[in-house]
Amino acid sequence: MVKRKIRIGLIGFGKTGKAVASVLLQNKDFRLDWVLRRKKNLSMRSASEFLGIDSPDPGMIYSTETMPVRELLDKHPIDIIIDFSSTDGIYTYGKQAAEKGIKIISAISHYSDKEKRYLKMLAGQTTVFWSPNITLGVNYLMFASRYLKKIAPWVDIEIVEEHFKGKEGISGTAMKIAGALELEQGQINSIRVGGIVGKHEVIFGFPHQVVRISHESISREAFGNGVVFVSKNILEKDKGYYVFEDILAPFFAMSA
Repeated sequence: MVKRKIRIGLIGFGKTGKAVASVLLQNKDFRLDWVLRRKKNLSMRSASEFLGIDSPDPGMIYSTETMPVRELLDKHPIDIIIDFSSTDGIYTYGKQAAEKGIKIISAISHYSDKEKRYLKMLAGQTTVFWSPNITLGVNYLMFASRYLKKIAPWVDIEIVEEHFKGKEGISGTAMKIAGALELEQGQINSIRVGGIVGKHEVIFGFPHQVVRISHESISREAFGNGVVFVSKNILEKDKGYYVFEDILAPFFAMSA
């Protein structure tokens, strides 16, 4: 029996969205059916042709200005929506996707409480996953840091996050790391220089020694690798709201 590929719809086609599309187009377990973006200057071109990748995937690019989401989902059914658009993008497709039972993976860095509540509402109808940083490495960093703090809850901890010069505000990933370690925002140190994709480091200050746990994204394709990992691990999950901890926890369970 031939295994069916996981059908993907990608929302957002900025720098990161393009990198994610590139990874999906080259993965034999996935099929990028379409890309949806706001602007219409690339409409009706294929993502593979635009990116210069040899792939059999349809990957047609559509614009919300000319293609209603409901019509797109009716004509081109998929298994999972991957969202790399904007904070309000979820309102564009969320309700229609949930009604059809399409799984949602959101990788938006900054959501307000309003968007988080909306995601959890959608989770009553379908499988919803959210992570402000969907790279596997940074989420492993978070887990490892929590374990170390559990061993030594009295240790001094600081977070350093480095990003490209134009990035505004504190990294959503750094905020999530701080939350996981029960740290104040003042313990996050932000650096904005050059074209750094993204680096996060947790520094543990012990007497007479320092432990540093760091993760750096070398290229935006790291987000695509994270999408592949998450997609495979939520495919069989029932409807509900999931975060990275729910996926990684079973791997950290140690047998006696």
